[in-house]
Amino acid sequence: MIEKKMTIPGGSILKKDDFDYIDCFQGVIFSRMKDIDISEIGNLFLSCGPDWADSLMTVRDRIVGAFGLKTGAQLIKEQDKEESLNFVPGERVGLFKVFEKTENELIMGENDSHLDFRVSIFVDEHTSDISKSILSLTTTVIFKNWFGRLYFFPVQFFHRLIVKATLKKMLRKINQSTNRNENKSM
Repeated sequence: MIEKKMTIPGGSILKKDDFDYIDCFQGVIFSRMKDIDISEIGNLFLSCGPDWADSLMTVRDRIVGAFGLKTGAQLIKEQDKEESLNFVPGERVGLFKVFEKTENELIMGENDSHLDFRVSIFVDEHTSDISKSILSLTTTVIFKNWFGRLYFFPVQFFHRLIVKATLKKMLRKINQSTNRNENKSM
């Protein structure tokens, strides 16, 4: 089950900043973080987006390109083409630049002329159940001007759908993988 919150998880690196927009979607991993590498989760994030989101990105790129904003195609050209990414700060991964990486969190995003956004992929194993962790996908936005607010107004509806679908697919894959690993060790 996916839960939506409008706050940043307590242990997140993002907690230190102030934002104009925040959303956070969370779900349960039926395993502890020590069993899962944050780079593996980052690679899952990049591969688990819904197929229909690619069509939306194509439309978005056509529109924002006319306004001189960065397009997905431009950002992906800057990326090193590796099978499995390590998420090193400063590296470009798909549409995102990696800003920070810890043992249990990745901060990615982009700075543009109209807004700055960050996506946090955060795994919190400080739960009441020692056999579970919480995976959070948090998005924050700082608007730089009125165009940023105007741009994000229609985008936020699709953004929420995409993030929720991505998290659901990620959790399914992680939990299936951890179940298979547990069954092998028995």
